[in-house]
Amino acid sequence: MPTPHIEANVGEIAEIVIMPGDPLRAKMIAEKYLNNVTQINKVRNMFGYTGEYKGRRITTMGSGMGMPSMGIYCHELYEAYGVKKIIRVGTCGAYRKEIKMLDLILADSAYTESNFAYTFNNSKDNVVYPSEELTNRIYEKSKELNIPVIKGTIMSSDCFYIEDVKDVLDRIPEGIQIDGVEMEAFALFHTAKTLGTEAACIASVVDNHHTKEELSSETREQNLYNMIELALEALI
Repeated sequence: MPTPHIEANVGEIAEIVIMPGDPLRAKMIAEKYLNNVTQINKVRNMFGYTGEYKGRRITTMGSGMGMPSMGIYCHELYEAYGVKKIIRVGTCGAYRKEIKMLDLILADSAYTESNFAYTFNNSKDNVVYPSEELTNRIYEKSKELNIPVIKGTIMSSDCFYIEDVKDVLDRIPEGIQIDGVEMEAFALFHTAKTLGTEAACIASVVDNHHTKEELSSETREQNLYNMIELALEALI
């Protein structure tokens, strides 16, 4: 039965979901990589598609930007549609000088200053972890495919525009090294942990706080294929 935000019927969404933030990126994944594709959602233009990749049934769907949006869509996918695994494929900024443009960060933890977890289920955790099994599978597949990844901590921020990043970095608890910053992974990991499902996140670096490098939106789109292919191959 459809949810408030997804019009698909039960059975139309696969147990495995590749989840970019941008719904048009989900459309691209479906058109470029999947066979026997059916569109399963267009509510609010949050496009979703189910098809097959090398014989494996997979859904790709956008999450939107930010933890509230991710929290809505991943919760409904897990709870209403029986999804077992979600891999977020997105972009991030780098918070370490040595991380280069288009490096891939495979999140082995997510840190936030947000109250997402506290509001959701009274949790005071500010660090959560992805599925160890799924993350390890992606890491092993990256070596097999010769697609380098950096295992590290992602910070999920409530703000895209931050007045002074130094202030943020100065108040991060001791012992936590932030490799990249984005806006969704913490909500995905915490929701999956709460519901007893699996989640992982791969993020492509598109800007660096220290070097001030930044890629255009066009260049970002043209250079995401390694990340998407890694996620897909890890699932078969």
